[in-house]
Amino acid sequence: MITSRIIETRAAPINVLSGGSGPDLLFLHSAGGITAENPFLQALAAKYRVFAPQLPGYGDSGDSDNVRDMLDVTLHSFDVLEALGLEKPILVGHSLGGMIAAEMAALRPREVDRLCLIASAGLWLDAYPVPDIFTLLPREFPAYMFHDAEAGARMMATGGNMNDPAFLIPFLVTNARQLGMAGKFLFPIPERGLKERIHRIRARTVLVWGDSDRIFPAPYAQAFKGLIKGAELVSVPEAGHQLVLEQTDAVMAAIARLD
Repeated sequence: MITSRIIETRAAPINVLSGGSGPDLLFLHSAGGITAENPFLQALAAKYRVFAPQLPGYGDSGDSDNVRDMLDVTLHSFDVLEALGLEKPILVGHSLGGMIAAEMAALRPREVDRLCLIASAGLWLDAYPVPDIFTLLPREFPAYMFHDAEAGARMMATGGNMNDPAFLIPFLVTNARQLGMAGKFLFPIPERGLKERIHRIRARTVLVWGDSDRIFPAPYAQAFKGLIKGAELVSVPEAGHQLVLEQTDAVMAAIARLD
């Protein structure tokens, strides 16, 4: 069972979702956020003692004017670790969360020894420009985020109807609040100099990428692999950027390589 509790940090009160038993694992979510009902979080809790903090501005976490840039959010994430009393948990990040996790591993390489980056943001390749997610309409997201756009639309709606104003308006309000925080790290492009620090990563690293990722296509996976010494790349077929939902078992198997 996933439970939630508020911890105090300098940036803001942070809501942490947690559950399960086993090795400690810290999961950093994507720009889309995370909820207790998320199937991937449930899968993690079946094998690990998982902690998934919601970023400031997400879910039940407070808003914060103190998290302004990549350094701020990276140090904030270490503050969360300290508040939770965790030492060297398996560090897993998806998309925006992967960008933060990579920065953590680069900033304090002796404190992160197992790292899993899932379709991670953080690099920029001129030949493969990343779509501007801040300009997408809700109905456009599934085609960019999922290998199977129709199934993805159903997952995103979680029982609601994107054409129903009673569902769509609260969805848009929540999305705007979350993207207000995510935009500090992803807008106008999802790159904040990680390539200048990534060589500092010493953690055993597994990269997990969907073969159909339209946000960060395969060349980004190869770029991360080339820049992180000894990194292992796991490519997942029939999966897009939201491979954690489309191919949960394959992602879990990839994370297990760090056990």
